[in-house]
Amino acid sequence: MTEWLAFTALILGALFVLVSAIGILRLPDLFMRMHATTKTNSLGIALILIGVILVFPQWNIFFKGLLVIVFTFLTTPLGSHMISKTGHMLNISTWNRYVRDDMANDR
Repeated sequence: MTEWLAFTALILGALFVLVSAIGILRLPDLFMRMHATTKTNSLGIALILIGVILVFPQWNIFFKGLLVIVFTFLTTPLGSHMISKTGHMLNISTWNRYVRDDMANDR
């Protein structure tokens, strides 16, 4: 049963990372690409590490995997926020179908 759970977590994690890679290639501008990489990639990494923890049930692997998951979920939103703020400050071109810019007065 544990093997099936690990297999499912690994496959789902790999699919989320694949969706993230497709999002980087297909989405039109920096801000949408950044959204695709942060959301799906964080969940994909977490699922892959859960699968690894299930395959190797040792306390040190559990602890290291849990630390990597926690640090990924803590640092990914901060990094994406800084990338988006820098892109906005540098006037990176956006997709022409944006409806509004809430940070337009902050430049």
